[in-house]
Parts: sequence; C-alpha cells; structure tokens
Amino acid sequence: MTRLWHRVRFKLAIWLSGMAAVTLVQAATPAEIRVDYAYYSPESLVIKRNGWLENEFSSDHAQIKWVLSLGSNRALEYLNSNAIDIGSTAGLAAVLGRANGNPIKTVYIFSRPEWTALVVRKDSPIKSLADLKGKKIAATKGTDPFLFTLRALHTAGLSRDDVEIVNLQHPDGRTALANGQVDAWAGLDPHMAAAQIDDGDRLLYRNVDFNTYGFLDVREDFLQQYPQTVSRVLKVYEKARVWIIAHPDETAQIVAEESKISLPVAKLQLQRNDFSQPVPGAQQIAALKAAAPILLQEQLVKPGTDLNQVIDSLLQPQLAQPVVNAAKTP
Repeated sequence: MTRLWHRVRFKLAIWLSGMAAVTLVQAATPAEIRVDYAYYSPESLVIKRNGWLENEFSSDHAQIKWVLSLGSNRALEYLNSNAIDIGSTAGLAAVLGRANGNPIKTVYIFSRPEWTALVVRKDSPIKSLADLKGKKIAATKGTDPFLFTLRALHTAGLSRDDVEIVNLQHPDGRTALANGQVDAWAGLDPHMAAAQIDDGDRLLYRNVDFNTYGFLDVREDFLQQYPQTVSRVLKVYEKARVWIIAHPDETAQIVAEESKISLPVAKLQLQRNDFSQPVPGAQQIAALKAAAPILLQEQLVKPGTDLNQVIDSLLQPQLAQPVVNAAKTP
C-alpha cells in the first residue's frame, strides 16, 4: 500500500509540474494586447486591415485591442496612462516623452518619413519663414510637426515668442487653415497630402532632416514582463513592412480606405516614406541628438536634462534585429 501511495504521489508530482509549465507558457502572453493604429503609420493600417496580429496570437487566445492615435501626443498619453502597450510616435516626440518621465522604449522603426512641413493656403501672401513673424500657426504640441515648427523658426532667427502657436490636433489644424483662422499650419500626412491635392495648399517650408523617424514604442513594464510577445508583434510589423515595399498599390488602397482619403492622397503620403531601415540604431541616435537641443532651448524639458543620456536609453534594437534577420532568411 505504501509503495502504491508513493507511485501515486510521484505521478501526481509530475502532473502538477506539467500543469505549472503550461501555466508559465500561458503567462508568457497577456490576455489582451493593446496596440495603437495611426494614419501616419502605414504598417499599422495594413496589419489591422489584414488581421495579422489576431492571427499571430489566435492560438494563445489573446485579444487584440486597437486604439486610434491621432498624433504622437495621443500615443504618448495612452502609453503613459497604461491605456495601450505599444504605440506609434515620431522620434523626437518620444525623446520629449521619456525626458519628461514617460517610461517607454523604442523597439522598431516603422518608417523614415517626410510627413511634416509648414503649410499655407494657395493664395497666402506669406513667402518665407521670416514672414511668419507675428502670425498664427496651428500645431499639435508634443508632436513632430510642433517640434519641426520650432526648429524651422530658429533657422530664420525666430522663436516661439515671435509667433502665436495655436494648439490643435492635426486634422483640426488643416480645417483652421482652410477657414482662415490661422496663417500657417504644421501639417502631418495624410492630412497634409490631402491639403495639397484637395485644397491646393502650398508647402512653405520643408526639410526632411527636421522630420524625425516613425518610432514604435513599448511601455517598459510591458516589455520586461512580455518580451516574447513584443518580439511577435515586431514579427508582424516586419511582415507588414516587407509587404508594403512589395505591394505599393495595394498599400495605397488600404491607406486610402482606412484613413478615408482619396487614392492620390494616399499615394503622395506613401511616396514620402522610406521603409528601408526598421532597426533602431546609430542613424536615429545621431538624428535625435542633432534635434534634441530645441527641447532645452524652448524649455520643453527641465533645465539640465541630459538629453543624450535620454536618447541612449530610449532605443532598444535587441528585439528588432533578430526579427529582421529572420525575415530575410529564405
């Protein structure tokens, strides 16, 4: 009887250890993964349309919750408030967020865009940046277009105090420009492309080097708890990036339908995106360190903030590199 009991206990211990292993595997994936989609992130629109994240996590019974971000400021707010786990922002906006205490890491580059410029109406008398002195400019604070505007003004010897910046979300800025409520607008695609094609608006000032990269950011606590989940999300993003390069016309159709814009507008938006460099690294660090002084000059971060250290701690390429390498392997 004693021998039988020992045998039963041994089998029970094996069964319990197996159940514990299953529980650990299940715990490696959260019950819900909250990801943003944004009209300025073509990958997010392609992934959402095709249900690729849902397919990737179907065997884990994990739910995908999609949240619309209308700008980097919204994505950063959602990340900081734990409303999403993974969000799409501009590079310099991510630096601004982390410098001000938003605990995020950048794990992937969804594009290098020229998604912002300073826009005026087609009949505007404004011909140069110097003409903006004393004028009203619509811009969404905390976003690449806002920071682009400050950098552009500095090239003309102007500062934020020389103009009136009207804080409006990107689509509202376009409306305000069309209605004559502001003199210029810090545009963002696809709204900027639509303003050009549909309204005939003019790009007053453009500078691709003042456009920072499209960053995919993750909350640090989520990354620490679910690194394999983040890697699998990146695998899907990489699939979308490669698909976009191979299918420009189909991508334009998806962007047009999801963003509710015309096909010519979507094509113009996509022409201004470079999808060739998905791994965060030295190029992004150099661009951000060149751009970062504007954050101190305009007192958008605390005096004495070590922005170089912030930038170095923001980018985490370790997850993206093996995912990209695996995608290249036949």
